[in-house]
Formats: sequence, C-alpha cells, structure tokens
Amino acid sequence: MYETCSLADSTPDHVAGTWYSVPDLRLRDHRFTVPLDYSIDRNASPEISVFAREVVSGMNSRTSCTLLVFYFLYSSYLRCCCVFFLQRGTGLSTPLTPSSMSQLGSAEEIAEYLKYFRADNIVNDAEFIRVRLVPEAGPWTVLGQSYGGFCSVTYLSFAPQGLKQVLLTGGIPPVGNGSTADAVYRACYPQVIHQNEKYYKRFPQDVEIVREVVKHLAESEGGGVPLPSGGFLTPRGLQILGLSGLGSSSGFERLHYMFERAWDPVIVPGSRKQISYYFLKAFENWLDFDTNPLYALLHESIYCQVDLLNPLLAFLNPLLFWFKGDSSLWSAHRIRTEDDGKFDAIRAVKEGRPVFFTGEMVFPWMFEEFHALSKFKDAAHLLAEKKDWPPLYDIAVLNNNKVPVAAAVYYEDMYVNFKLAMETASQVAGIRLWITNEYMHSGLRDGGGQVLDHLLGMLNGRKPLF
Repeated sequence: MYETCSLADSTPDHVAGTWYSVPDLRLRDHRFTVPLDYSIDRNASPEISVFAREVVSGMNSRTSCTLLVFYFLYSSYLRCCCVFFLQRGTGLSTPLTPSSMSQLGSAEEIAEYLKYFRADNIVNDAEFIRVRLVPEAGPWTVLGQSYGGFCSVTYLSFAPQGLKQVLLTGGIPPVGNGSTADAVYRACYPQVIHQNEKYYKRFPQDVEIVREVVKHLAESEGGGVPLPSGGFLTPRGLQILGLSGLGSSSGFERLHYMFERAWDPVIVPGSRKQISYYFLKAFENWLDFDTNPLYALLHESIYCQVDLLNPLLAFLNPLLFWFKGDSSLWSAHRIRTEDDGKFDAIRAVKEGRPVFFTGEMVFPWMFEEFHALSKFKDAAHLLAEKKDWPPLYDIAVLNNNKVPVAAAVYYEDMYVNFKLAMETASQVAGIRLWITNEYMHSGLRDGGGQVLDHLLGMLNGRKPLF
C-alpha cells in the first residue's frame, strides 16, 4: 500500500528516502535543495537544504490528507499523513550553529546571510515542498505551534492558495500597524512578572535560594563565575532561566529541581561555599545557545517589518508604497529599563524582594557573557539596527481570508500576549478561537490529542459556533 502512494523518483532538488517503520508508523525522510534567496533568479542564489519527515499512521495513505507541521508535534496523535517540517537553519535543515557559521567571514556576511531565515522564506520553503510532495500539488492543512503559528499567519498572508485549513496553537502573532518589538515587550513583561509570582507561590523556599545565588555571583570576582564551556554566569544571566522555566507546564518543577542542587556540599569544614558544577552545566544545557544561536540572533526580528502605506498614497506615488520599518534596537533590553527596577536582580537582593526571571527576551550583553554567542556579537548588533526588513503579514489579505482557521489561545501564555493575539484575531476573517486557561504555551505537547480534537472539531462542524 505504501509503495503505491510513494513519491516518484528523486530529482536534483528533491531526494526522497526509503520508507522505514517504527511501531504503528511508517516514515520517510525528504531533503529539498532550495534557494537561499527566492527574490532573485534561482541560478544566481546560493542553495541550502531543507529537511522534512513524512509520517503515515496505521492504514492511512498519503492520498487521504496531508498535514504540514511546523516544528515537531510532541504527541503520538496522528490520524493522517503528516509532514514534519524543520525550518531552515534548524535541525537537519542546513543547521546554523557556531561551527557552521564560522564559514562566513565577517559580521556583515553573517548578518546578510541570516536575513533570509525569517518566516517569509520559511513559507517559500513550505510552498516549494508542497508542490513536490502533496498529490497533484493540492493544498494542505498546516499546524503551527508557537513561532510555527507566526509562520502560518505569514502563509495565510502570502500563499493562501497552498492552504486547505490552518490550525494555530499558542501562535497568533502581532500584525497591526504599531505592533513593533517595543509594543510587544511592553505587553509581555507584565505577564512575565505574573509567572514569577506564580512560581514563587508554588515554591516559596526558592525565594531565598535564588537570592543567595545572586548574592554569591555578584560578590564573586568579576561579578560572576565561569561556565563549564566558557563564558560567565552573572546575576542577569541567571535570570534568563525564565525563558524556559516560566512558560511551560513542567517548567516550574524543572527550575525548582535545578535550584535544589545549586550548591556544592561543604565536605571540609570552613571551605568556601560554591555553586555546583551540576547547576552550571544544567544552566548551559537549558539555554542551548551552543547548538541553536539562531534564536538569539533573529528573535527580535520576528517583530520587525515594513508596513503598507495607505493605498491612496501608493497610487499617487508608487515609490512610497513601501517605507522602512522599525529596527528592534535591542527592544527587550530598552523596555526592561522602564520597569522601575523590578528585574534588577542585585537591587532585589538588597531590598529583600524575590528575584524575577526574564522571559522570551534577548539582551545585547548575552553576546559577551555566553561563549557560544560571543563570536556573533558584531553581527547581532547589525541585525538589531537593520531597518529594511521585508513584510511578514498582509492585513488586507487577512481581512479577506477564505481559508478555515482555528486557533488555541492560551489565556496565560507568557510568550504570546493574549491582548495582542486578540487584536490580530480580529483581523483574520473567519478565524475560530478556543480560549482556554487549561493549558500553558506547551498545550500541544501536554495534551496534543485533546487540543487537536478541539480545533479540528471547530473546523469540521463538531463544535458549535456559539
């Protein structure tokens, strides 16, 4: 059965692997050679490789349905043919790591190369794959989790002809005029504070433990301690643990267990107290910058784009149709100074307050304190100053959307602000929303079957309109 619905022989721009099996599933890997820059002639653009994994469950075949999944689905839930798509620059899709990017010479070359790794080109890759993978090049259903949801809304904006349905989980981006990086972080910081308060309410014993660690770091030589792979752990670096620790269902516990082993035992009386190697290694493993610097380099750029001018002005002067958008200029770092010291770790210790962790934020000093990022410092500054980012969304197209869309919106999502998500939802014609506080941002991982059942039910008429 599987061979009868398998792909044709491989082509120069598509290498299809052979089917293999794991319990209850049949899988096949695909590697596509795509242009780095879709805006120029294919022969003139450098090429990269994009990886996708085709998964078929039970007796289903590829002719029944094809679901494109942005990022892996952390669930055994699978009822059709799924294509797990690893975005360019990650996983097996020409991964951009400190070692691979060392092939690029200057900071300018790195910044120029990385500008092609945002959602606009991720969608171009998806369309490249769709016409080669889907039977008769038909449309497919897209599931976008988190940033995958942002990419899905870009897909709706610029290539809706490739979409049958769209499912969004914790991934409705800010799209309106004025939805700058500054606006996003002004909205997100209060939710980060709320998550900190919830964490310390669950683990009140950690208030003092975290303060002790901050005090130790601040009083150490140079204001911090060396990390196992190089770099330096400072009080502000410690706060970045909130990136993963505060936003998912199991993050609180993982963070707490990590701080349980923050200190080496004093086995010789009178020895100086010191932070354990276990804790320092766990800190580095948690952040993962050594294997995925792309997040730190490009995160703020996902909130940067040019805006469309008033159509009348465009008609009067086509040269004014586009104008330069805002650069991020280290938005999270600047907006953090507006909090009246709430995120100042050393000040919190002095004032006897809980030390607040930060959230999904990138700061310029990270490129000095973390060894894996240090070689990208100059490139990071160039990207933060870049103004001419291309558009990621088209509000006019979204206003006239015809593709069925269902979205799970998590009320206390730390990464995707609820208010901004609602503003975007009001711009997407026909979108159906499931607003819930039963799950955090990790709802798809924690309850994939229930979440997908609910969203598909909304699209397929099994859930009432009201």
